[in-house]
Amino acid sequence: MSFVPNGLARAAVRFKPAAFVGTFVALAMAAFIVSACGILLETGLRASVPPVRYADAPVVAAADQKSHYVTGGGDDRSDNGAPVPDRARLADSLVTKAASAPGARTAVADVTFPVKQGNKELTAHGWGSTAFTGEKLSAGRAPGTGDVVLAGTGARVGERVTLTTADGPREFRVSGVSGGEGRGGGEGAPTAWFTDAEAVQLSGHPGRVDAIAVLPKDGVTDATLKSQVAEALGDKAEVHTGDGRGGAEDPGLTEAEELLTGLGGSFGGIAAMVAVFTAAATVALSVGQRAREFALLRAIGTTPRQIRRTVATETLLVAPLAGVVGCLPGIALASWWFGQLKDRDAVPQAVDLSVSFIPMAAAVGTAVLTALFAGMMAARRPARIKPGQALSEASVERLRPGWVRTPLGVAAAVGGVVLSGVAANTSGDDAANAALGVVMLFMLAVALLGPLVARACAGLFGLPLRGAGASASLAAANSRSNARRMASAITPIVLAMAFASTLVFMHTSENKVAENQQRDGITADHIVASPTGFDASTVRKATGPGGGSAVGLLKTSVLLPMGSGGDRYLQSASTQAVTGTAANLAKVQDLNVESGRMDLGKGKVALDANLAGNADLKVGDRVELRLPDGTKTRPEVVATYERGLGLSQVTLGGAEMKRHVTSAFDTEIWAKGSSAAALKHLASQGTVLERDDYTTAQSKDRAVQAWANTTMAAVLGGFAAVAAANTLVMTVLDRRRELGTLRLIGSTRRQVLRMVRWEALLVTCAGVVIGTAIALATLVPMMKGLTGEGPYIPPLLYVAFAGSAVVLGLVATAVPARAALASSA
Repeated sequence: MSFVPNGLARAAVRFKPAAFVGTFVALAMAAFIVSACGILLETGLRASVPPVRYADAPVVAAADQKSHYVTGGGDDRSDNGAPVPDRARLADSLVTKAASAPGARTAVADVTFPVKQGNKELTAHGWGSTAFTGEKLSAGRAPGTGDVVLAGTGARVGERVTLTTADGPREFRVSGVSGGEGRGGGEGAPTAWFTDAEAVQLSGHPGRVDAIAVLPKDGVTDATLKSQVAEALGDKAEVHTGDGRGGAEDPGLTEAEELLTGLGGSFGGIAAMVAVFTAAATVALSVGQRAREFALLRAIGTTPRQIRRTVATETLLVAPLAGVVGCLPGIALASWWFGQLKDRDAVPQAVDLSVSFIPMAAAVGTAVLTALFAGMMAARRPARIKPGQALSEASVERLRPGWVRTPLGVAAAVGGVVLSGVAANTSGDDAANAALGVVMLFMLAVALLGPLVARACAGLFGLPLRGAGASASLAAANSRSNARRMASAITPIVLAMAFASTLVFMHTSENKVAENQQRDGITADHIVASPTGFDASTVRKATGPGGGSAVGLLKTSVLLPMGSGGDRYLQSASTQAVTGTAANLAKVQDLNVESGRMDLGKGKVALDANLAGNADLKVGDRVELRLPDGTKTRPEVVATYERGLGLSQVTLGGAEMKRHVTSAFDTEIWAKGSSAAALKHLASQGTVLERDDYTTAQSKDRAVQAWANTTMAAVLGGFAAVAAANTLVMTVLDRRRELGTLRLIGSTRRQVLRMVRWEALLVTCAGVVIGTAIALATLVPMMKGLTGEGPYIPPLLYVAFAGSAVVLGLVATAVPARAALASSA
């Protein structure tokens, strides 16, 4: 088929531009969504950070910062791992192996961990790291056993200082001081250096190091040294050069890559499908509105090939420009979204947004292919119909349902019901992904069964209109006789309502359950939080001489396998590691134990009941936990409890956990019945919060975490709203002749506008009801899987969503209706 522009297509675009404006807007919006998500996906795939601490270490060996979970074998092998919550480390025995590489001059074990001097936090390292960071002594000498070199503390050589490490407070002699001008941290930042061996011991994870910096002999290139070190270490470590060293320095890069590729890939895929689906529907509507024109062309002898070529050429005249125009706001959206992620520390500040031609080309190509496919499918019947039947068929709407669309629509509806059941039996990210799939399937069903759904809505919602006056009765009759036109207007409203409601009310439901669980589960009188943390002695002092109960909590996350069969994957779960006894924990937290008995001993773990149920675990089972540094362990499940969403989903003893985190200090102290002296001491160590204050603070944290859901809802809902307005405007402008005829037979301008408003109200109400039904069909099983309770829908928020849809429909029909009446006057 030739796609060379012909005169008929050029004339249609030139002399009837209004007929193509709606198509242009829809395709531009599709390109807008695809380009924005594509930029985020590309950024995730290309993300890197330049090295700072390791800038002068040409080769760095570090552990893989992803915990792998391999299922199946051969062609069915899959790795459904996840980034470790903290930092994965290497065995210190690998330092010697790295140093044995032929081109290595030396290999230095590098560790970074916090220590405290009073309430001040210092960043600690081994003195050997100064070989590549460049710190110099301003006084004194390098540290020996029992010594420390300090920077940014005001200490003097020869002083005795008490530093609190993971093992508790210890006294050290200041052997030297440094100005802190090297690459070990910010200039003048409080820093401590110990001997390399002592730093590894004091870090809290003896026998493990963060990374190994390898320095070359003279004349050895970085590439050569990298291959030699990789051969010496085998599969025990990943070896980095260039910007790869930045990833070894900042393990948060792995999580940022997962987040960006997830947003750009998973959400981007769904958003792109919605955009393409909506744009295709708009193109099909535009072609369908010109049925009379194509019928006339067929009646005067135009061949089917000429009809198809005309539609294709019109597409090629409009779609590329629409795609290019849509890419510009797409870049702006991606930049804003990326900046917001940085502001929330979800992405390292040093990562840059990647903007290349690839997402733009994909967006423009998507717009062109979508328009071509939709246009050719819509033009298929007008091109094939016999010339003698063309005008008669174009004068009335076909009532017979399509033999392809109807079975596919029924299949999509059944698939939505099945996937809704799957969502009820899963949790976490899997439940959320299933929820989006449910929405997509039900939306596809509505689109495919659109004329049937519209006819049913017109019959149902039109009943009260029949007795509401001539204008309302005419609106009901119009809606019944033009079901296809009504379906094209209902679909984007359903889309906006369903997606926005699902994403937003999923968070409000989780937030409500968490707030209720916190309110009922927090029995502590006071909760003390500190950014620098607390050592074990502070927890003991929390009770004071007057008695009382107190525990220290280290808040972190662990990974545990979810799913079944070959679909198992690692999921992150909020965790509290407890310093103290189970009896004291029970006095400050009411976890509402469902089965078993709380035991914080070694090799024991308690799980949230929902989490345990979704992981198919019960009391007495062994669970394959991955600790924050990726270490595998198999503790016994000793209890399940019901308030994990509001408190923590996993509870275990702190002694073992503290060996697997960067900072082994407790992040919070929960106290009940403490004396005034004890509270005064706690106030000097951190911020003392009353029970209600802590609940409020936690709610703010959850609000920040829900930002991503709200943003996705805004993007999809906003797109759908624009699509709905665009479709409504197109349908009203296409009715100029109809509205003019009503005026000619004696209807007043006011009566015609009232009829249009009644039609808009019928369409928007039908869209709101169907969208709400789809959202509920998604939320009810999903929230049962996530929280064990039904969804919580704030009434005012729902009214705002529904009201916005109604206002949008009324405005998008009233304005073009007035314009159409003015032009036909």
